[in-house]
Formats: sequence, structure tokens, C-alpha cells
Amino acid sequence: MVWSSVSVGNRTKDRKWPSKAVLLILCGLLTGVVVSAASFPAFALGGLVAKAGAQEFSSLPSTLVQQSTPQVTRVFANDGKTQIAVLYDEFRSDVPISQISVNMQNAIVAAEDHKFYEHNGVDLKGIARAAVNNNNGGSKQGASTLTMQYVRMAQAYGAKTPQEAIDATRDSPERKVTEIKYALQVEKDLDKKQILERYLNLAPFGNGAYGVYAGSRVYFKKSPKDLTIAEAALLAGMVKAPTAFDPTTPTGYPQALARRNYIIDNMVSLGQITKAQGDQAKKVKLGRTTNRPGNGCTSVAKNNWGFFCDYFYRWWMGQSAFGDNSYERERQLKTGGYRIVTSLDIKAQTAARSEISKKIKDKNKNAVLIAAVEPGSGRVKALAANRSYKLDDGTNPPSSNPQARKAGARATYPNTTNPIITGGGDISGYQAGSVFKMFTMVAALENGLELSHSITSDYFYKSGYPVARNSPAACPGTSFYCPQNASKNEKGTFNMWTGFGKSVNTYFVPLQEQVGAEKVVDVSKRFGLQYRGGDRDLIATPEAAHQFGAFTLGVTASTPLEIANAYATLAGDGMYCAPTPIKQIYAANGSKVNAGQPACKRATSADVARKALDAARCPVGDHAQLGNCAGATEANAYRTIGHPIFGKTGTTDNDKTASLVVGSRNLVVAGYMVNPDWANHTDRMPHSIVNPVVYRTLADYMDGQEQVEFKKPGE
Repeated sequence: MVWSSVSVGNRTKDRKWPSKAVLLILCGLLTGVVVSAASFPAFALGGLVAKAGAQEFSSLPSTLVQQSTPQVTRVFANDGKTQIAVLYDEFRSDVPISQISVNMQNAIVAAEDHKFYEHNGVDLKGIARAAVNNNNGGSKQGASTLTMQYVRMAQAYGAKTPQEAIDATRDSPERKVTEIKYALQVEKDLDKKQILERYLNLAPFGNGAYGVYAGSRVYFKKSPKDLTIAEAALLAGMVKAPTAFDPTTPTGYPQALARRNYIIDNMVSLGQITKAQGDQAKKVKLGRTTNRPGNGCTSVAKNNWGFFCDYFYRWWMGQSAFGDNSYERERQLKTGGYRIVTSLDIKAQTAARSEISKKIKDKNKNAVLIAAVEPGSGRVKALAANRSYKLDDGTNPPSSNPQARKAGARATYPNTTNPIITGGGDISGYQAGSVFKMFTMVAALENGLELSHSITSDYFYKSGYPVARNSPAACPGTSFYCPQNASKNEKGTFNMWTGFGKSVNTYFVPLQEQVGAEKVVDVSKRFGLQYRGGDRDLIATPEAAHQFGAFTLGVTASTPLEIANAYATLAGDGMYCAPTPIKQIYAANGSKVNAGQPACKRATSADVARKALDAARCPVGDHAQLGNCAGATEANAYRTIGHPIFGKTGTTDNDKTASLVVGSRNLVVAGYMVNPDWANHTDRMPHSIVNPVVYRTLADYMDGQEQVEFKKPGE
């Protein structure tokens, strides 16, 4: 809720005490004019004025600047209904007076200001009575009306410096005089219900609850419109001293009970409720527990949403639209009261996590990482892993990386907050293998070669790319890169359909030579690969990239999200759309925020994308429209999904990584099986685990959807 400034004189209202008379009395008092002691004890008010420094009342500020209060930001899935996270500095959500029960409105009046509906914002008799009592050594009294208390809270929230906040709340004659002036002003500009609404939305209720909405949720799991007499009286009693009257503590419980019953009695005496209602309300037993909401991505209701929540948070923190630096952006997120509808698709997310759980346990040191992206928009639909998004609570075992373990580091399983699926922080990515061959095919098509372009390949290939002499990658006795196929029987004449379908290394390395590795690298960049860490040096210049013979075999680091989005560029007719976790952001006032919407640009021509996609149908068992496949590395994908699909498998040296990407017109899913803690591990990652997870996730998502064929070039 953003409140505008309130100025004296905007409109005039009739009150029991006419405003002009009050102003005259106060002006007289504050400038030392003698007033009859019969009306107000001169020594009491005179003392207040003297301490305030004899500043004329009329010279005090006439405008109360009321800042918006910190509000909870809520994050939802793409259905706009399923809440996946809340983020806040103060748990607070403003509500209109129409959504606050009459019981709560009555209770706060009974607790704090019996004459709220009678005075003009200032109870002068109360001030005088408090002054006499305080000067005579009695228990200290404040005599602040609800309006004056509201002014104090509003000033505190409007403070621009720590000193201003202290001045707004400290007990001093200056502060009291200022409150009086502002209270009179507020009462002229707002009606009583408006003042009550703002007061109840500002008031603290303890246990992290600020405002009546939060208080209702934290103590009673309900909306403020549904508060009963007993519940309202308890909350109203806590405003005076939230810690002292906290019913969840041993010392606070009896005090909270006594104050609640005292307020109920006041409600009876004020005629707000009957005695019978009061007696019944006092019989209600107080609860001793609270329902404090989680805060942030480690507190999401379901662990399988945590990685997406973290991705959203990292995305937000990188957006200049929300501030010039990380401090401003986080403050906006946690105080702005945004309603954020993300791109997270519950069906896709549930399918991914379910399929992962069928194949691998969370406590396995190896991880299956899944990312799903919508072609044509870049909206991220799912991020899942066999991990819980959670801080290591001491249950994670030592790291499987010997060096890290020696240094005392723990593993990232079963709990981690590392962005293992999307990259960032200390996660640069993983080698993905032959899924990179797609970039070579696109570069070849862009440079005039056709899908029918044939190369006769042997089991191994002596390239012209330089490597260290007699290194494992070199042909024996030479300093030239010498890639091999997975099988010695894998040789013959291949084109892009058959070479891609069977993932023939000795077809794609010479194809890359013919095109130029620097052009292949350029395609990968246009398709969204980020190149974090040391890999950047290998492609820093076209000259360096030109010598990168193994690039087409996927030896540089990438993430499942990058590969899913790169292949989604094919399904999007060559339009690369930056990945986004956003469907729509709404500001606290309900207006749409123009951030996170699809940001797409042409990465390659539509015809090139359609041709490359046609060849990419071969590896996953589908049928090409423009040629013949003659083999597949994962034929079960098409048999399981039953829709037109495309994709590619990938394997690195010694099976240290296994990957698969499969896509339809609606969704592209990429999965890696890796060891996030140790790239040089000795395990072999089986496709029998990661592949079914990927294609069954897509099958689950596509179930019940219409069959949609891919477009041909020229259509």
C-alpha cells in the first residue's frame, strides 16, 4: 500500500471538538498563554511546552509523509494459484478495512483508545491527566490516541536515517507536540475507518508478524476478516508490548491471557459485545504455538521447487530494473509486495522429480539434473534433481573429491543450495558430449552444405588439429588430433541424418574442419552457451577457436538449462529466447511490471533450424521428413512419447557424463548425469538411468496433448 502525503486543510469535518478551537487552545498553550486551570492543569501542559522549547505550534511541519511499508512478495507457479515461496524482510500484507473483522476493529479501540470515535485525534484531557499523574510520581501514562500512535509508526517507517527513526519513537516533549499536530492533520484528511485500517496494517504483533494480516496468519492460520472476539482481543492486547504479551512463552502466556480478558471486559463496557459474548470469549483457551511462514527458497513447501526458486532469485538479482546494485534489488524483492507468477509448470516439474526418483536415490553421490524449456519463449518450465534444495545440516557425507575432502568439505548430497542445474557461483557446468554436434550441423547448413552432405569415415580420423605430440588424443607418433568412434564397426559413408542419428565422431570432426571450428563456436554462442571458467580461454578469439578440434564432441562445460534452451532454439524456428523464470510480475498495486517477458532474437534462419531439427529426429527414434535416418542412439524415446520429437544423446570420455536432450513443439527437456563435486571421478554414468528420466518426463508432459508435426523448410 503506497500512501500519499496528508496535508492540513484538504477538507473539513464536524467533530465533537471543533478543529479551530483545538488549534487555538494548543497554540495558546504552546506559546505560553495562561489558560484556566479548571480546564487544563497549566503546570502540566506548561511543563510540556517548556520542555519542547516554546516552538510555536503553527510553525511545525504540516505534512505527514507516509511511506509504503515492507510487504511480503509471493511467488507462484504458472497457474497463478500454487504458491511456491514467500520472501520478505517483515512478514506483512496490507488489507483493506473491509477485510478486517469488526471484532478486531472493536478490540483495538477497547485496548488502546476508548474515545477514538469521539476525539479529533488528540485527547487533551487524557494528556493533562497523564501529565498530572506522571508529575506526581504515579505509574507512567502516555495518553496517546490511536491516531497519535499511528502517526508515530508512520513517522518511523518514513525515517530516512537511523536518527530520524529514533526521534520518531523516543519519549520526548518534542515528539509528543509533533504527534499532536500531525494527529489533528490526519483526522481532518482521513475518516476514522481509514485511520483504523492504516493503524492495523502497521501495528506489530510479535513473532515476526507485522500488521493484522500477518498476526492473523501467524497465530490463527486465518484471514483477519474471520477473527473471533477472543482472537481479536488477544491480538489487540499484544500491540502494546508484543514480547511481554507473547502467549508462546512461559512468562508471556499468563500476561497475554490476563490482558486479553481485560480487553474483552472493555469491549463489554463499551457496548461492543454483550456480557454473555464476553464471558464465552474468555473461556476460549489460548494457543501456545505460532505458524511462522517460511522465508526464501530453502523454506519452500516442496523441495522439488527449491532449485527453480533459487534460479528465479538469481535471475531477479541480475535485473537492473529492480535496482542499481544487489542491495537495492534484494530490498525490492523482500519489501515490495510483488505477486510473481513464474513459468514453473507443475505438471512438468512433478513429472521430472517423479521420474528421477524412480531411477536414482537422493543419497547417491551422482546426480541426475533435469531442465525443461518452452520453445519460442525461453520460459523455464522445470528444474529438478535427485537432491533437496536445502542447506547442509551436517548430514551430508564428506566430498567425493579427494582434495576437497582433505580440506574438510562436505558433499552436495543429499542437500545442496548450489545451482547445479543452471550454473553460477562455483558451478561452471559439465562436459555433455555429442549433444554439441548440433552446433556443427547448424554451422554447416548456414555455410551452404546440405543435410545430404556425405563424408566417408573410418573408425578413427586423423585431423589437422594440433595437439600435444603422443598425447592420448593424438594419432600415434603424431601431434594431430585423432578422434575415434564408439565402435570399430562404426565406419562408412554418412550424411547429416545418419551421422547425427548414430553420433559418428569421425563424421562430425571433419565436418567441423570443413566449416571452421570458430563458426561452430559462434553458433553455440548465438544459441545461448555461457562459457564460464577456463573454457573461455579456448574460444577467446576466432584464431583460438579455429584450432579447437574436440569442440564438436562436447568437451567444454555447459548446463542442462543451456542445452535445453539451445535445442529449443531449433523448435522455435531459429529464434533464441533468453531463459526466463517469469510469466508475469505484478506490483503491490496490481499493475503489471514489464520484466522477465520473452526476449528473443534470431539465432539462425528458420530454414536452417528446420533442416537441423529434421536430422535431430534420427537419434531419438523418430522419422525424418526430408531424408532417412538409418539408426538411433535412443529409439525408446519416440516409442515412449508417441509425438513428433527430436533430440540427441551425449557421452564423454570414459562415460564420466551421460546426457540426453529430447524436445517437441511444446517442450524441450535436457538431462545430465554427473558428479557435481568431482569432474574427474572414476564412475561410469549409465544412459540407462538418465535417458528414461528425460524421455519419460517429456512423455508425461505431452500425455493428452494434440499431435503437432514439425514444419518443413519453406513452409
